[in-house]
Amino acid sequence: MAYEIVATGRAVPPRRVTNDELAKDIDTSDEWIRSHTGIGSRYIAGEDVAASDLALEAARDAMAQLENPDPLTLDMIIVATATSDYFGSPSTACIVQEKLGAARAGAFDVSAACTGFIYSLEIAAGLLSTGDRKRILVIGSEVLSKFVDWQDRSSCILFGDGAGAAILEKTSAPCEGSGKRGLIRTILRSDGSGAEHIVFLRGGSRYPYMEGETIDIPIHVDINGQAVYNFAVKAITDTISEILFMEEISVDDVTWIVPHQANARIIQAAAKRLKIPEEKCFLNIEEFANTSAASIPIALDELNRSGRIKRGDLILTVGFGSGLTYGGNLIVW
Repeated sequence: MAYEIVATGRAVPPRRVTNDELAKDIDTSDEWIRSHTGIGSRYIAGEDVAASDLALEAARDAMAQLENPDPLTLDMIIVATATSDYFGSPSTACIVQEKLGAARAGAFDVSAACTGFIYSLEIAAGLLSTGDRKRILVIGSEVLSKFVDWQDRSSCILFGDGAGAAILEKTSAPCEGSGKRGLIRTILRSDGSGAEHIVFLRGGSRYPYMEGETIDIPIHVDINGQAVYNFAVKAITDTISEILFMEEISVDDVTWIVPHQANARIIQAAAKRLKIPEEKCFLNIEEFANTSAASIPIALDELNRSGRIKRGDLILTVGFGSGLTYGGNLIVW
């Protein structure tokens, strides 16, 4: 049995904000943002839009690619998000399940930040390997614009809102040997020593708000930029090297490397260390910025719908994020 991605989808809010627009309110410039991050624009959700809204739109976009798009065929819905609709509970996945009409599906969220989609694909494959489950919807969805400090010019420029979806299905194709297909290798790692390098510091049980406290600034993400950069470059290079070694293949065998779209400089540095041609790494950060758990599925959907991925191509996803987490998937499309 193989676990194949049979459909993809994506959703972004209608409002596109360029660097020049940001520079009207923040002491920055298009040249500075592009030179330091590779970002040219991002999509920003309206005040009434939550993570589940974008997730639902991406889910419907993916379902529309199926011969049988009936939501009742879904056995599970997994949503990777760091910006869930509600604090802790209920899960964003349950909200998507109800609105999608997937009455037979279980639903839960995965909290692995920007690595969330990579983690979720492997979890979905594990669930498909047991019982009679056939089809699982995996979504990465974020509304990071609601959780950034818009007065911090070093971090607020990085993020955008969006959702990406993939439908993983159990098929009769082989998962090993000649002609193998689907998700064939995943590496999942973590380094909790850097837990506070990317963190929503206030509001949880570690640093709760106190009775009578005046809250001037809402919960937002705090980032130790240099520490994250150093971690990310090593995480990407280690993950790619380990997957290639374990599968006894070279980077020449891989059609596309699809990295988490955090910062173009991180990806370029990692590619240089491994002597990987930059053109083998698919980048769309210039248009979408960093959409955390949504970045890899958005990129996969863009590749898929543009025809730049063909059946049988070897795709390597790689990501890193808060936790700290990192990992990658190797997929035969």
